[in-house]
Amino acid sequence: MIKIGILTMSDRASEGIYEDLSGKAIKELLEEWIVSQMKFDYRVISDDFELIKQNLISLSDEFKADLIITTGGTGPAKRDVTPEATEAVCEKMMPGFGELMRMESLKYVPTAILSRQTAGIRGNSFIINLPGNPKSIKECLEPVFPAIPYCIDLIGGSYIQTDENKMKVFRPKKKK
Repeated sequence: MIKIGILTMSDRASEGIYEDLSGKAIKELLEEWIVSQMKFDYRVISDDFELIKQNLISLSDEFKADLIITTGGTGPAKRDVTPEATEAVCEKMMPGFGELMRMESLKYVPTAILSRQTAGIRGNSFIINLPGNPKSIKECLEPVFPAIPYCIDLIGGSYIQTDENKMKVFRPKKKK
């Protein structure tokens, strides 16, 4: 059973002012790509540094998520503190994920360089930050996802199997 945490940071969505479309887009995409059994813990919270940290820790340490995907709070605005909260709870940062996501996003919008998404590891959990725009979810997750299951293998998480016709992941061939 793969455990996946989805954490949306949005003051307005957490207050019920509008629906969280980004978190739902993440869940739909993972359900399309992953064939392993999954259990989700889906949360919508406000853009608050301590609250983000508490939820990341809870998803990692209590829910025991293999994968935690956040959406929102990656821009330059004062309330955008998701990358800082992620860095505060992770033992190792994985900057290549953010670099590749920004590079891919630049194909669509010149403001992609304003996004500060990143990724890191806490225990057996791989945490990745996505922007808050629902349209950018697939644009950002699709190019980096092929490396995520192997990263989770390396940190002792559950084995993620995908529908190879929809999402081909990379794992090195075993030496004979």
